[in-house]
Amino acid sequence: MSDELMKYLIIPVTPFQQNCTLLWCDVTKKAAVVDPGGNLDRIQAELTRQGVTLDKIFLTHGHIDHVGAAKQLAEATGTQIYGPHIADKFLFEELPHQSQTFGFPQCASFEPDQYLEDGNRLSLGEMDIDVLHCPGHTPGHVVFYQKDTDMALVGDVLFRGSIGRTDFPGSNHGQLLKSITGKLWPLGKQVTFIPGHGPLSTFGEERRSNPFVADQLFD
Repeated sequence: MSDELMKYLIIPVTPFQQNCTLLWCDVTKKAAVVDPGGNLDRIQAELTRQGVTLDKIFLTHGHIDHVGAAKQLAEATGTQIYGPHIADKFLFEELPHQSQTFGFPQCASFEPDQYLEDGNRLSLGEMDIDVLHCPGHTPGHVVFYQKDTDMALVGDVLFRGSIGRTDFPGSNHGQLLKSITGKLWPLGKQVTFIPGHGPLSTFGEERRSNPFVADQLFD
């Protein structure tokens, strides 16, 4: 899929069918992989197939289905890992336990090269990508937003017809609702978002019909 400057391809990975996203600038062919949770060979094959050069790895949060292959991908390509917010550091320390708990291949603890904060801006070729700290599903969850194409990569904050789980350590339901209504909705109803699992949607559609965060629930 494309929107002039930005192109993207969703690569389902892990038994949880997590939406790993290959994102690239169509002018420079510089690419980012967002949330490489596993299936490294599948991700590398798409990098080759699309003829793009991996420039950065973005992580929305520290759950293993989103980060499980990040360190391997970084080492294989000499690429740095950006995100999430430092409040998720404890999840990276617990990756060996996470992998055992959820039946994933063994994953060693690691730290991103750069933790991100609300308001950071990252470059990818000729594109700027804004960082929004959106805690609730995890304390350090971030969302990546590309203003020119009205596209957001929201991880497990928001889904089509649902919202992220808040029964994990460090989760907070009230905080999640505040992140969605206070950080995401102001970006505009026209924004299309890629969630961590499931199909794409728009903020406008979720504000109209999502049973957890529709506008009428907060009137």
